[in-house]
Amino acid sequence: MKKIVFSVIAACSLFALFGCNHRAETDTVQPAAMEELKPMQQSWRGVLPCADCEGIDTSLFLEKDGTWVMNEHYQGARREPSSFASYGTWARTADKLVLTNSKGEKSYFRAKGDKLEMLDRNGSPIQSPLNYTLEPVKASLPTTPMAMRGMYFYMADAATFTDCATGKRVAVANNAQLERDYAAARGTDTRPVLLVVEGHFTLEANPDTGEMMKTLMTDQAGKFIPGKDCSH
Repeated sequence: MKKIVFSVIAACSLFALFGCNHRAETDTVQPAAMEELKPMQQSWRGVLPCADCEGIDTSLFLEKDGTWVMNEHYQGARREPSSFASYGTWARTADKLVLTNSKGEKSYFRAKGDKLEMLDRNGSPIQSPLNYTLEPVKASLPTTPMAMRGMYFYMADAATFTDCATGKRVAVANNAQLERDYAAARGTDTRPVLLVVEGHFTLEANPDTGEMMKTLMTDQAGKFIPGKDCSH
């Protein structure tokens, strides 16, 4: 019963994201203009085809703020690391979900019932008998480290990170070493300092409101670059 209810909810989320099927078919004859984002949070998972491994266990997380995180684990891979994570921003056309990663590269999906179907690099259906669909799931954000670059700021016992790729600002989990390095890098200045670091996102409770908020967890000691910003 729970699975049925969850599938209905997932289908409704996709309906809100893409609109009805008739509208999609009508709009595809027009230029694929981007539409206004609608709040949604959903996660999908599936094993996609792989040319030199057993399959790519793929998890996709869409955030309400218009960002996404994807984790890909190459099953049976002989080399390590076998898991990779990426992130970026999502947008939608009348019939497609467009993911733009932190390097500016795009990938495409479309709704297929309550599932998401991966499309080719041009946003067209993949002509193959193999499975390219992700199914709705409830899961936590991946912990696989990702290379990030953004403006770090610390004041009044709270740190924030404004990501260069997405422009989104998130809280940073308490990290005494990072705070000391920031203080040394900024000197007497109180402005944000560019930080290059590997980390992942998680959800933590806001200490004031208790509301769950997206938070950056650093996985390695980062490098501060004084005098630089996202444009350099």
